[in-house]
Amino acid sequence: MPRWALFIPLVAAVVLLATLMTPVGAVLAAICTVVLIGAVVAAVHHAEVIAHYTGEPFGTLVLAVAITVIEVALIVSMMISGGSAKSELPRDTVYSAIMIICNGVVGLCLLVGGWRHHEQAFRIEGTSSPLACLIALATLSLVLPAFTTSAPGLMYTGPQLAFASVASLVLWAVFVFVQTVRHRDYFLPRDNGLDPHVHAPPPSRRLAWASFALLIVSLAAVVGLAKALAPTIERAMAAVGAPGTLIGIAIALLVLLPETWAALRAAHANRLQTSLNLALGSALASIGLTIPAVSLVSVGLDIPLVLGLEAKDLVLLTLTFVVGAITLGTGRTTVLQGAVHVVLFAAFLFLAFVP
Repeated sequence: MPRWALFIPLVAAVVLLATLMTPVGAVLAAICTVVLIGAVVAAVHHAEVIAHYTGEPFGTLVLAVAITVIEVALIVSMMISGGSAKSELPRDTVYSAIMIICNGVVGLCLLVGGWRHHEQAFRIEGTSSPLACLIALATLSLVLPAFTTSAPGLMYTGPQLAFASVASLVLWAVFVFVQTVRHRDYFLPRDNGLDPHVHAPPPSRRLAWASFALLIVSLAAVVGLAKALAPTIERAMAAVGAPGTLIGIAIALLVLLPETWAALRAAHANRLQTSLNLALGSALASIGLTIPAVSLVSVGLDIPLVLGLEAKDLVLLTLTFVVGAITLGTGRTTVLQGAVHVVLFAAFLFLAFVP
């Protein structure tokens, strides 16, 4: 194991402890930012070690689930501390995660891979089914609350919230079963015969377990430092008059940094299937685990939970899924598809600042 891969997670843990004991001023915020970036790089390194030990698609699943679990813990802790003032935070974070993954991450991967390799192939059977699952989950969790009539505004009633939570867990569990057991071959790279990453000697079990422990430390540090930086980000946004929804976008961007970097590295190495496994798996885990958790907190602590999207966001979400279905329905991609998704991501960010 490289020394930096062992050293950086430990430093990140120490800095995270420092943020818990002292107020985060300008100097400490700058240190947190630098260390957070280092923790992202370390997390990706350890995730790739685990992925090479377990084989695809288990490695990408480990990274996606680990990040999502810690993301859920971050959202829940902010809901508990903020109460009704954070009633829209889960919606904003989940919606932002979908837009960042489906447009930002996928678009950049297609651009990087298309620019370097001209054209990249992937398995349609390994992308169409998770995309269909993602569309169903997003509609049940974020779209329908804007149209139901049993509860006022953009909210679900208790029974409706329970149904959406159970449906989210069931669909995510079935996806994991299909990805790892029943149809694992659907999610393996199509053309990997010359991929040195696949045929390199696998790490030892001891090294894999060490990387797993350091991956958890790195991801905990990423999310913890992101939470520590959240007040600074909120003050900066308030100073420039930015909308409150940008808090959810900022949290999603920070938390998804490890997966984004891992997906870009895979696309650059002509392993686009791995990139898409990471992207779609992360989006599914973000909804499948976050919605049940925040629903439980909302009901248990009597905190209002706003899940329905506004009209502008509904249009962007629909456009994203339509374009995504076309992009992932061909089996091959070029820089053009990547450019389309990046433009949609830019539109999402622009309209967040200028609604």
